[in-house]
Amino acid sequence: MTGDATKSGRIGLGALGFAVGFGLLACVPAYGRGIAPAREPTTSPYLPEAEAAPATTYARLDRETCLGELTRRAIPFRVEGAVLGVVAPVRLTGTLQGVHFHGVEPERKRASSPFEIFDCRLVLALNDLAGVLARHDVVEVVHMSAYRPPPKNWPAGKVASRHGGALALDMGAFVKRDGTSLRVERDFHGRVGARTCGRDASPYLRSPESTELRDIVCEASERRLFNVALTPNYNRAHRDHFHMEVTAGVKWFLIH
Repeated sequence: MTGDATKSGRIGLGALGFAVGFGLLACVPAYGRGIAPAREPTTSPYLPEAEAAPATTYARLDRETCLGELTRRAIPFRVEGAVLGVVAPVRLTGTLQGVHFHGVEPERKRASSPFEIFDCRLVLALNDLAGVLARHDVVEVVHMSAYRPPPKNWPAGKVASRHGGALALDMGAFVKRDGTSLRVERDFHGRVGARTCGRDASPYLRSPESTELRDIVCEASERRLFNVALTPNYNRAHRDHFHMEVTAGVKWFLIH
């Protein structure tokens, strides 16, 4: 199952200030590797509506049902062969509702890069997010990685979570139709420990960009598109990206 790949060219490594070795490897947070951080985030209490939330619904899909839903939605994708830790590995071959999701590596490397592998269930959540992004005139999301291979001794057939299961995406920049961009590291203006959404939430430096970034992450959280949304307010390791994650087997949601 394939579609036409979307070529961007609007924003590159130099413009973002990302170095592949730095962004993908040196600054991988413990939470993203599937290792418990020193300070676990506090989750929201069980919510009765959690059972029907998009993230919960997607997380419990089996491989064939999920792939069928991608096809029903006309999402451009290619099924990947067996990938360690991943239930339903796919690659995007086009845009999601007009939004191009891609990593920081050169375009010629993306078709074979492990960091461009997504679990099908994450793609469904990203497709919903694309609808939110389109209302902000975002046409491109530059990420640091989706999949990160588990350790070499990971048992074959054992399902991983977070990046190890290709169920999380670290989004560093959102490019608009006019070529301007919202960069998390530059524009979010957060503080570790501060609230991200809600009545008392506020950036330390209010700007149109910081407000819009919060609007994006908070609307996604209000719609329960992801079980986990971590921002620069969570810890220093997340200073330059939003970590958005679908978590299987839970009925809670977390934003920090």
